[in-house]
Amino acid sequence: MPKQKVLLAEDDYTMVSLLKTLLKMEGYEVIALDAEDDVIQAVRSVKPDLLLMDVHLFSQNGLDILDKIREAGDTSSLRVLMSSGANVKDECLNHGANGFLMKPYMPDDLFKQLKNVLSI
Repeated sequence: MPKQKVLLAEDDYTMVSLLKTLLKMEGYEVIALDAEDDVIQAVRSVKPDLLLMDVHLFSQNGLDILDKIREAGDTSSLRVLMSSGANVKDECLNHGANGFLMKPYMPDDLFKQLKNVLSI
């Protein structure tokens, strides 16, 4: 069975490094974007099984990106797990996120959320 592909959109380089290591150890294929990359374009080219995206990216708003993903026909069904240091779970879910993780979170919480979202 091929590895499930996770696309990371996160602006904290330490977090990216940690997430890449953890996810690879759990058997996921991981592609990390630079903070200024075009997330929508990356979703279209990478075709991930799941997008793990921070709400607050350097010059981009994760909720705006999520809205665009949900509005576009070719990306609307993408599974998206949002994360933030602020408790914006309801807002993320209202914008169409499949799940939310409040930072800081434990690896077990991440893996549980990933399995839940990927099983939808």
